[in-house]
Amino acid sequence: MTDLHPFIAGLPKAELHVHHVGSASPRIVAELAARHPDSKVPTDPEAIADYFSFTDFAHFIEVYLSVVDLIRTPEDVRLLTFEIARDMARQNIRYAELTVTPFSSTRRGIDEKAFMAAIEDARTAAEAELGVVLRWCFDIPGEAGLEAAEETTRLAVDLHPEGLVAFGLGGPEIGVPRPQFKPYFDRAIAAGLHSVPHAGETTGPQTVWDALNVLRAERIGHGTSSVQDPALLAHLAERRIPLEVCPTSNIATRAVTVLDDHPIKEMVAAGVLVTVNSDDPPMFGTDLNNEYGVAARLLGLDERGLAALAKNAVEASFLDPAGKARIAEEIDAYTTAWLAR
Repeated sequence: MTDLHPFIAGLPKAELHVHHVGSASPRIVAELAARHPDSKVPTDPEAIADYFSFTDFAHFIEVYLSVVDLIRTPEDVRLLTFEIARDMARQNIRYAELTVTPFSSTRRGIDEKAFMAAIEDARTAAEAELGVVLRWCFDIPGEAGLEAAEETTRLAVDLHPEGLVAFGLGGPEIGVPRPQFKPYFDRAIAAGLHSVPHAGETTGPQTVWDALNVLRAERIGHGTSSVQDPALLAHLAERRIPLEVCPTSNIATRAVTVLDDHPIKEMVAAGVLVTVNSDDPPMFGTDLNNEYGVAARLLGLDERGLAALAKNAVEASFLDPAGKARIAEEIDAYTTAWLAR
C-alpha cells in the first residue's frame, strides 16, 4: 500500500460526499472556538483530536452540532468554506459537491442572504485562486424535523445560489423515516435540484428503498446496508445509481465494526457504481487521499484501478459534460505518465 500513496496524492479527484462544517480542520475549529469562548469545544488544535473521538453515531451528532454552533457570522462561514477548498487543493481534488446545512446557520441568527453571499464568495475565490470547483448540496438535518425541512426547501428553492446543484437529507436515520420528507424533495426536484439523501448507513436496506422510491434519489449517501438485500444491489447496479461510500466514517460512527469487513467489496462485486468519499474528514482523522488508500487495500486495486475509481466519482457527479470530460482526461493523462516512468 505504501507504494501507492504518492500516486494517490497526485491523482486528480472529485468528491461527492463531504460535509461543510464536518470538513473544518482542527486549526480552524480551534480558531472559531477561541472566537466564541462560551463553547465547550477546545481551543487547542491538539486537544481537538481527543474531542473528535466518538463512542457511537449519537455521540458523533452531538459533537458535530457543537462545532456547527461555532459558525455564527458570515465571516465565519466564508473563512470555513475557503479553507476547506484550500485543504482540497492540497489533495488534488478538482471538483467537490459540498453538503451544506443552511438551516443550522440561519436558525442561529446568520442572515440567510449573507450566508448565501459568503459561500458563493468563497466558491468563486476557490475556483479562481485554488483551481477547485465547488458546488453545493443543501441538506435537511433530519433530527430537526419538518420545520428544518420546510426552511431548507425554502432557502434552496427561493434563494437558489448559483453553485447549488443538489438536495439532501442527513443526520440520524433511526427514528427519522425518509418518506415524511417526500413533499420537500418533490419541491426541490421541481426546482431543478438533484436528490441525494443519506440512507442505509445505520438502518437497513428498506431505508435505501424509501430513498429511491419515495425521495427519487439519484445517488445514495452511504448505502452501507444495501448489501443485505441482493435485489437492492441488483437494482442499484442495473440502474447505475451510485453509492457514496465513506469507509473510515463508517468505522468511526460504528456503522461498520471492522474495516476489513466493510461492504464496499460486496458492492463492487455486484457491479454497483461506487464512489469513495471522506464525509467529515478532520472529525474522523482522515482525508480523501487516505480513503483512496483504504479502498485500494480493501479492493486490491493498483494504479489503473485507482484511476477508474476516481473516474467513477466524476461520472456520478453533477458537473457539466465538458467539466466531466476535462477531469477524466486529466486522470487518464496523469495515470499514463505515472506508469510510463
